[in-house]
Amino acid sequence: MRAVEEIVYVAIGANLGDREATFARVIRAIERDPDLGLLAASSVYETPPVGPSGQSPYLNAVLELRVRLAPLELLHRLQAIELTLGRDRGPDAIRWGPRVIDLDLVFFGERCIELPELVVPHARAHERSFVMTPLAELAPDLTHPRLGQTMSAIAAGQAGRENVRVQPRPTGWPCARRPS
Repeated sequence: MRAVEEIVYVAIGANLGDREATFARVIRAIERDPDLGLLAASSVYETPPVGPSGQSPYLNAVLELRVRLAPLELLHRLQAIELTLGRDRGPDAIRWGPRVIDLDLVFFGERCIELPELVVPHARAHERSFVMTPLAELAPDLTHPRLGQTMSAIAAGQAGRENVRVQPRPTGWPCARRPS
């Protein structure tokens, strides 16, 4: 039995290597997957790192996808993309440390999911201006299923939102909204 189609939002971030090229590789990987459909991509933003000091700035964005996968299947596909692009998820990886790519499942339809491996909505997304700013750009009226607030309202109340700076669209980065 195939999963029903759902709209999901995935946050993307990178602060190691050629960040723009890595973003383009993520888009190509998603477009090659028959169970993933790219609907829209936010602008790309540069942001200061969260976590250990001495890191380079991140590029961040949010993708809107149509998926035909169960939540854990999608999580595993995203992790496979990360692994292919060089993400270190080993036991020595630094929490909130520098990374070549980070793909976080922020929303999966209107579902609230609490599993050992996956929590949706993402547990800290609403606290992070580097997620909320691009998410509010894509889906300003989307309502957080636990907080009952729209993305635009959450983003407007973010501390540090002045540090989220829009960047020119990298080569290979899709348009903001794909035609329906």
